[in-house]
Amino acid sequence: MTESTGAYTTSFEPWRQSIHGTFVNRTNTESYMTTGQSNSARKPTTVYLPGQVAAISTTHNNKEQSPSPLSISNELITVTNTEVNDEDQQNPDLAHGKCMCCSSELRYQETVSRFRCPECDTVNDLKPHIRKQPNEPITFRQLKRTVAKCSAKEKAARREMEEEIDQKNLEKYYEPVEKMVEMTFGSWVCLNHSFLNDKETSLEDSGLNMTEIRDAYRILLSLPVNVIRGMMTATDKLLKRPSIPLRRMSDIRFLLIILENPLLSQYNFQAETKHHHNLLKRIFGILSCLNNECHQGLVNWFAKYTTEGFSNKIHLVHMFITYRVTRAQRSRHGLPAAYESDWKISSAARTMALLFAANHQSNKLPISDFYNTMIDYINLLADFESWQSRSGKFAFCQYPFLISMGAKMQILEADAKRQMETKWREAFFNMLFHQKASMPYLVLRVRRENLIEDSLRQLAQNELDLKKSLRIEFVGEEGVDAGGLRKEWFLLLVRSLFDPQYGMFTYDEDANLCWFNPTSFENEGQYFLVGIVLGLAIYNSTILDIHLPTACYKKLLGHPVDISDLEIFRPGLARGLRQLLEFEGDVESTFCRAFVAEVDAFGQRQSIDLISEGSKHMVTNENRQHFVDLYVNHVLNSSVERQFGAFRRGFYHVCGGNALSLFRPQEIELLVRGSDEPLEIDDLCGQTEYQGFDQDEDTIQHFWSIMKAMDPSVQRKLLMFVTGSDRIPATGATQMNLKIACGGEDCNRLPSAHTCFNQLVLYRYETKEKLEHMLKTAIMESQGFYVK
Repeated sequence: MTESTGAYTTSFEPWRQSIHGTFVNRTNTESYMTTGQSNSARKPTTVYLPGQVAAISTTHNNKEQSPSPLSISNELITVTNTEVNDEDQQNPDLAHGKCMCCSSELRYQETVSRFRCPECDTVNDLKPHIRKQPNEPITFRQLKRTVAKCSAKEKAARREMEEEIDQKNLEKYYEPVEKMVEMTFGSWVCLNHSFLNDKETSLEDSGLNMTEIRDAYRILLSLPVNVIRGMMTATDKLLKRPSIPLRRMSDIRFLLIILENPLLSQYNFQAETKHHHNLLKRIFGILSCLNNECHQGLVNWFAKYTTEGFSNKIHLVHMFITYRVTRAQRSRHGLPAAYESDWKISSAARTMALLFAANHQSNKLPISDFYNTMIDYINLLADFESWQSRSGKFAFCQYPFLISMGAKMQILEADAKRQMETKWREAFFNMLFHQKASMPYLVLRVRRENLIEDSLRQLAQNELDLKKSLRIEFVGEEGVDAGGLRKEWFLLLVRSLFDPQYGMFTYDEDANLCWFNPTSFENEGQYFLVGIVLGLAIYNSTILDIHLPTACYKKLLGHPVDISDLEIFRPGLARGLRQLLEFEGDVESTFCRAFVAEVDAFGQRQSIDLISEGSKHMVTNENRQHFVDLYVNHVLNSSVERQFGAFRRGFYHVCGGNALSLFRPQEIELLVRGSDEPLEIDDLCGQTEYQGFDQDEDTIQHFWSIMKAMDPSVQRKLLMFVTGSDRIPATGATQMNLKIACGGEDCNRLPSAHTCFNQLVLYRYETKEKLEHMLKTAIMESQGFYVK
């Protein structure tokens, strides 16, 4: 049964009942004309609609609409209302809105039912505009049946003709399929209700059978070109005018279907690249402009994709961003001006934010898969400054997951260098104009036997000078600190501070990680200074041998922690809590646990109530989840609140800039500790410079042969001997610049190293065996500037 309303009809079939509101009965001819400046020029634009005129003042949304919490963006930007201009005062009936594709700010008469955006040329229907559909949504079975009939006709024709069918005649046999895909992909109603899986669209399920969608595309792409051309043309038409406001999750299924099209990732020639780019810009534009509910649904749906399918979506967005950035680099406006007002890049970045949020839920791919290498080649320092200045323009620093680890480190180092130079100038002018003796550097003079006391005392005395460049002097030892002494000081100090015998941190042998000691006798000042040491290491680009878990860095950045973090550094405790949650019998009688936490305080067991009078409340099947949540919170938060709070204050006392907020917790951990991945000797060899040696002579060839044959632990000690640290930079061994210098001809002197310059001094030993003996003796028996 249908109800007729002029040129449009409403069907009561379930797949048509998802349309919002009532149908529009408008029989006049649909023709649109836009005049005036583009909205990037911020000038009033008038849009003429059939039968009525709407005055539209457009301003491109450089400030971007406020992102949903799912966007995982790093925005410092606040959205402000557009100022009321003369046109608003003369036309009090103007309504305000945004384009569903490019998010441009728009004004239009309240009486209109649709308008065309002059920026992206998308027709925005304020009410559903659905024509009578001559066919129903298709299923995978219907598609296969139709294709099979056409294929049978083709085979019959081949048998009759007994010769090759030309392309034109071949296309005629598949015209039924062509018409089917044109009607389906050109209509929101048909496409949005095709390939359903008999489940209701919800936050947990998109309602689509993704396997059938991918199989359907495989069939369609194997057919003659007229079918493919019809599908792509119809898709373009639909994206230019979806014909409905996309407000509910059930409205956006068609976007997921289009996004599965394998052709979108093909850029084989210029015309194809341009066409596919035009489709993608509309897909990403519409996806990025959806409301929070739809974004939440998309994140949940993406999280359930297969790893391959999910990776393909990330690759698709990367290709689009790379294409746009490459065009921006050729622009006469230069960077970052060429992309700051580009809604296409902004939309793609926000779409990637949805995928990043989905990955945060499912952990399908490493963070590095979201890095876009093309972004590394733009002026990210200017981008960072624009972001810091709250200019309201798009900046890649709003979406730091797109920026590689190496590029972020460059930004951090540049920001640190700028702050150091500021402190140096302050010291210089104090000496020049105020006759105040002030060192341009922070110099610490420490004794090896009293390393902790001397270091912490001098750091406390020079609290205002911590952002100066750090220099270290070991009392009684020769050596000018050009970086090596500083690295050694950090190494020795951290090893002492984090030694379990010192009592500030506890150590878990199973995980080989440490955590803040909740029963430590040390005052907050000690933890404050440990935080300063950690901040100084980042500030001075020094890798530390710190065995803190990722939970520490998550807490530093204000991220929540849970039992999955506890599993990393207290695996035994976490395993017991998991068993408690998963136990199928009676928990109370089996485990006999009360709401108390047990703590080891220097060999003595202490019980701490997790709730008021916790020892009197037993853990049961009903309250065990509450008990586990309280226990995890106690270990990770409440029990170490005093210690970690002081540590965090000390850390941010040094690293208080915005550059640090670009990093994820895992990246901060890599930044502090460096990477413990196995050494790639070939990469290290390729980055080594030779002074006095030729790359092909025997001594050098023997050295690399010996190093490759070394046990990994010995390789680490050699790295420590040469560089002052046994870990490689977060970005890999290719970022290390080693130097091997010739100390002279064969002799009985041991090899030496200048850690300040990452330089190893070798002699032209006669044999490979002698080189190996002398090298291992040097690296196993050395400490500081002397042999043990």
